[in-house]
Amino acid sequence: MTTDSRSRRKQRPQRGHRVDQDALLEVKQVVADTPLQADLLIELLHLLQDRFGQLKKRHLVALAELLKLAPTEVHEVASFYHHFDLTDDASSSAPLLKLRVCNSLSCQMAGSESLLATLSRTLGDRVQIQPVPCVGRCDTAPVTVLGQRVIAAATEAKVQRAVETNQTTALLPAKAEDYASYRKKGGYRLLQQLDNGELSRGQVLDGLDASGLRGLGGAGFPVGRKWRLVSEQPAPRYLTVNIDEGEPGTFKDRHYLEQQPHRLLEGALIAARVVGCDAIYLYLRDEYAGCRALLQREIAALQ
Repeated sequence: MTTDSRSRRKQRPQRGHRVDQDALLEVKQVVADTPLQADLLIELLHLLQDRFGQLKKRHLVALAELLKLAPTEVHEVASFYHHFDLTDDASSSAPLLKLRVCNSLSCQMAGSESLLATLSRTLGDRVQIQPVPCVGRCDTAPVTVLGQRVIAAATEAKVQRAVETNQTTALLPAKAEDYASYRKKGGYRLLQQLDNGELSRGQVLDGLDASGLRGLGGAGFPVGRKWRLVSEQPAPRYLTVNIDEGEPGTFKDRHYLEQQPHRLLEGALIAARVVGCDAIYLYLRDEYAGCRALLQREIAALQ
């Protein structure tokens, strides 16, 4: 995008949407610790959803004003994901607890359909129940998610207890290795060797070639070759780590992340150094809220 196009975008009028000053103040308070950047739109929407339990139109218009975007651009993102609850400004009702019941193949085989039917009868109007695709926890099917709290091997009694005690916040993975423990075992030594010149970029690439490591996306493309090809492309270059795992039976990334987050972080940093990336983006699905909190804690320790 050129400087002129960015300038025109910032000056674009927002016709038909008057910014509510009270809403603008509320949004500013919620997003005060987050940079106001368009590429952080989903993160900002999550902050508003977590704070108010829903996304009101006036808050979306205010956020669009702060980001210098058209309100329609903000609305089309917010309305695309079922994790966001859009409501009209006139609505005065408090947001309901939201219970997501996984209906993937693994959970169906473990009885999620009958669990969904039972919960729909017993929870009544207290909870908004929503069947959803795979939530990346096939190893503990059937699974439900109350707010951000995962209920593994879910039963009617477990869900009822979580609703009655308002257990909606995500739990940090209990077995995760922290920064101090990882460093004590020699963690980040390879990254340091790369940074101080003991290990060259070429040596890393040769090591990848010799290992025979291949990608797991289906094509089995050699990793060393991929790193070389990407490093030859014009800058800027970015590294994206995809931890979505939306297909039934795929939860290995979450499993490793919940136990050894710093192996992921060091590996990503080494890749970025070798390939010459300006930034690293870690993408996690919304149901991995506990992993997200873990990464935030451990990245802060690493920094």
